[in-house]
Amino acid sequence: MTSRKKTGPAPLPVPTGWDTLIKGYRQHQLAAGRPSTTIATRLSHIARIARALDTPPTAVTGNTLQAWFSTQTQWSIETRRGYRNSARSFFGWAHEDARIAANPATALPHIPAPVPLPKPAPDRIWKEALIAADARTTVMLHLACGAGMRRAEVAQVHTNDLIESFDGYQLIVHGKGNKKRVIPITDEIAAMIQRGAAGHTPGSSPTGWLFPGNDNGHLSPRWVGTLCAKVMPEVWTMHKLRHRFATRAYRATRNIRAVQRLLGHASVATTQIYTAVDDHEMRAAVVGASGSGVQTPWQTAA
Repeated sequence: MTSRKKTGPAPLPVPTGWDTLIKGYRQHQLAAGRPSTTIATRLSHIARIARALDTPPTAVTGNTLQAWFSTQTQWSIETRRGYRNSARSFFGWAHEDARIAANPATALPHIPAPVPLPKPAPDRIWKEALIAADARTTVMLHLACGAGMRRAEVAQVHTNDLIESFDGYQLIVHGKGNKKRVIPITDEIAAMIQRGAAGHTPGSSPTGWLFPGNDNGHLSPRWVGTLCAKVMPEVWTMHKLRHRFATRAYRATRNIRAVQRLLGHASVATTQIYTAVDDHEMRAAVVGASGSGVQTPWQTAA
């Protein structure tokens, strides 16, 4: 008998009065066809808000919500935007469904999206992560770094998703918004998938989910990200391996559209955020713009 690996901590209960409302909101989201990852994130946000406010949802006011948001000084802009979106979705639905008298989330101010800088994980981080990882996490790291997959996409890999085409192996990726895409993968990654969970965890099945767990049969995306972050040094995360993939793929091909399709982005503008520019490329651009490119006497002397 083999012991099951941890799939993530159990969620904390919400205060009295919130449970029924949250269940109704979950049903609404399912009816709307929201991706399971989106629903899980929003429910997690609302549950945390409920525990923090510790007051019935019918008593939550705009001022109460604003006051709590103002204390979350540790949040990044993206986290703040995520919580705001979840709050507006939840309380907006509750108000429209006559579950609450007013929508307190309308008091939350607009948060403009930041323009993030690409930060691909360098070679040192990649090598140190591989050294620290166990067999299961190693497969996760390769899917992020060698196929550019998000943590939710890695969590949902199934042995049936592997395709052997004329030009080599391909993988069906279950992306954001329930959108699927087919990407080419290396023989090394294909072999990892072919072996199934048995390839990294003795006693597991060679077919089915690559990372079995309690989230509809597979590990939760959050736990996949946590496992990868644990073996990555300093503040590096699994998502930076996706940035690394995008940067290396673009440098190898100079085809931003190909990289866009590999990453599953709806917009090329999003892909451009992921691709870092080489320092020597920027230096070459400066030299080219500065004149004829002829070196000065002090440069030749050096």
